[in-house]
Amino acid sequence: MNYGMEIELLELLILQLFAFVLFGRFEVETSAARRIIKWLVIYAITIGLYCWTGHWAALVPVLVTIPGTIYHIMWCKKNGIHPFKATPRKKYYQLRGWKWKE
Repeated sequence: MNYGMEIELLELLILQLFAFVLFGRFEVETSAARRIIKWLVIYAITIGLYCWTGHWAALVPVLVTIPGTIYHIMWCKKNGIHPFKATPRKKYYQLRGWKWKE
């Protein structure tokens, strides 16, 4: 069976789902427009690479996610933030420059 870019689109959908579930709490105050643009860029790069490299494009989101996650965990630990719970919240808000509402 010959697949088109369905593999890449399914992979991006699954990646987006896991990113939202695992790291969504880190983007609470990030504007919706910025989050949408970020995912549109990721989709555009992957689809563009698919046109050039075929199914090898499916590796790019995974290969970019791995160092991104490692950096995220290291940054959180360095700053005293839990890498999956984003706690303590007040400290995390201060690090991001967001306004803390009590």
